[in-house]
Amino acid sequence: MTYDDLCLLIDYNYWARDRVLDALATITPEQFIRPIGSSFSSVRDTVAHICAAERIWITRLKGEKLQGLQKPDRLPDVDTARNEWDELEGEMREQLARLGPEAVERTVEYQDLRGNDQSDVLWQMLQHLVNHGTYHRGQITTMLRQLDAAPPKPMDLIAFYRERNRKA
Repeated sequence: MTYDDLCLLIDYNYWARDRVLDALATITPEQFIRPIGSSFSSVRDTVAHICAAERIWITRLKGEKLQGLQKPDRLPDVDTARNEWDELEGEMREQLARLGPEAVERTVEYQDLRGNDQSDVLWQMLQHLVNHGTYHRGQITTMLRQLDAAPPKPMDLIAFYRERNRKA
C-alpha cells in the first residue's frame, strides 16, 4: 500500500462520516440518545465509540500513551459529535502528513487498552481504522431505520470512487 492509497482511504473515511452526520442531523436529540440496542445502546453511543476509537489510534500514531477511555455522554447532540469528529479528522490528517510517505511500512509500537505491548504496521493500522468505522456506520444505518429515520446516502467505497471520478 502506498502513501497515496492511505490518504485516499482516509478521504473515504471522512466522506462516509459526513454522510452519516448529514443523516443524523435529521433526527431529534431524543432519537440520538434513545436506547435501541445494538453493539452500543444508542446512535450517540455508537458515534461516540467510533470517535473514541479514532482518538485511540491517533494517540498511538503520536507515540503517546492513552490517558483513559472517553464516555459517550460527552456527545449530548449531533452538533457536538460533528465538532469532535471534525477535530479528529484534522488530527488524523496532521499525523499522516507528519509521518509522511516513508512511514507507510513503519511499525508503530504502543500499548493496547489492557497495557500489553503491541506493534503494527502503519498502513495496517489505518486500514483497520477505516474498516472499523465502516462496520459501525452500517450499524448506525440500521439504527436510523429502526427510528423510522432516513438512512445516510450510500457509503460504499465504490460510491466514493464513482463520485470522486465524476468530479475529476
